[in-house]
Amino acid sequence: MSNAETLAKQVGSTLRKIRQERGMSLQELADRIEVSKLTLGKIERGEANPSLTVIWKIANGLSIPISVLLSEEQHVKISRKNTGNKVVSANEACTLEPMFNVSHYGSIEMHRAYLKPNSEYFPGSHQSGVVEYVTVMEGEVKINIEGEMFYLNQHDSIKFNGDREHAYINSTASTAVLHFVMTYANA
Repeated sequence: MSNAETLAKQVGSTLRKIRQERGMSLQELADRIEVSKLTLGKIERGEANPSLTVIWKIANGLSIPISVLLSEEQHVKISRKNTGNKVVSANEACTLEPMFNVSHYGSIEMHRAYLKPNSEYFPGSHQSGVVEYVTVMEGEVKINIEGEMFYLNQHDSIKFNGDREHAYINSTASTAVLHFVMTYANA
C-alpha cells in the first residue's frame, strides 16, 4: 500500500471511530463542517485522500487536533523529515508533516511544514482554544493574523490564538521550513 493509501485508510477509520463514539451521523458532521456527506463517506471508507483543508474542517468540527486523525499507534517513535504522513494544502503551497502523532484526543501536537517559494497558505481559523506556536527553521515568512502582518526570520518564533483568521506567506525564492506546536484547550 502506498503512503497516500495508508494515510487515507488511517484518517477514515479514525474519523469513523470518533464520529460513532459521539453518536453523530455522517449528515450531522457534513452539515457542521460544510463538506458533503458523499465526500465524508469516501473518506471514512479510505477511498479518498482528503486535502489539508478538509482535514482541518473535520478536526475543527470535532474539536480535535488534526494529529488525532493521522495517528499511528507506537510506543517509541522517531520523527524523521520526509518519512511520515504528509498532508498538502488545497493550493499545494504548504505541506504539513505531523510529528509524534497522538493516538488519543490529545491536547498538543507538533508539525513540520514546508511552504513553497512565492506562495501563501491560508488555514483560516481553528476551533476555539487552539494556540499556535510557530518557529521558522529555515527561510523567512510573513504571518498575517486578522490583517496584522508579522515578519519572522530563521529561528524567530510567534505565539497566537489559532481561532483567529491567519495566513502564512513566503515571498522568497526558497522553501520556508516551519515548526508548529499547537495546543488545544478543549481536547
